[in-house]
Amino acid sequence: MKRDFVIGVLGGMGTYATIHLFQQYAQVFPAEKEWDRPRIILDNRCTMPSRVRAFLYHEKVDELVAQMTESLQGLYRAGCSRLLLACNTSHLFLPRIYEKAPELEGAVIHIINTCVSRVAGDGVKEVYLLGSEGTIDSRIYQDALEAAGVRCLVPDPSEYTLLRDCIEAVKQKRYSDGVKKTFLELVNRHPACILGCTELPILYEAYRAGVKSTRIYDPLYLGLCELKKEFDHD
Repeated sequence: MKRDFVIGVLGGMGTYATIHLFQQYAQVFPAEKEWDRPRIILDNRCTMPSRVRAFLYHEKVDELVAQMTESLQGLYRAGCSRLLLACNTSHLFLPRIYEKAPELEGAVIHIINTCVSRVAGDGVKEVYLLGSEGTIDSRIYQDALEAAGVRCLVPDPSEYTLLRDCIEAVKQKRYSDGVKKTFLELVNRHPACILGCTELPILYEAYRAGVKSTRIYDPLYLGLCELKKEFDHD
């Protein structure tokens, strides 16, 4: 039954990205009456250790995995039938989370796999990936895209500071002409681009008038769209 379709979100990575996700949820699930939408439970756990630092420097990995597992289990036990992680980099730790809580594996919408399926399904042969240095260096997107027959291009490591500036601008809500210029220079390099960090779609919406790329992929939005298909089919 549709009333049993409950979405759980592990957010706070960062908070503005989670707010943006909730706005997208309202758009993806249009309704004349509020009760026509699925219930959503959101854990804005902004106190977790850095996902990027955990991957790059093995910093507080056990603490991070424990906290992510605790939150996802809490959402699952609260009745959430489907789970979303509002952070691309956090998906790197799912294998360890599933070791601790195997019941979660069937509930999580893996936004990276969903995005790769959409890119490949669109017939795109080459796509540019923007994201945190953790996401890029992990090759979680590159390997999945190449397995699907899609070539993945990424910024040079010397440009990671530019990406970090864009991401931190959203986290701190400090926009500037410099951030706008940097983001548009990055996103407009190729016709197809994956916004592989949940802060980047916020910049995309802010500076959309200057975006020339014809295919922009927002993995978290695509995850919501996947949930909408399930909800409608339920």
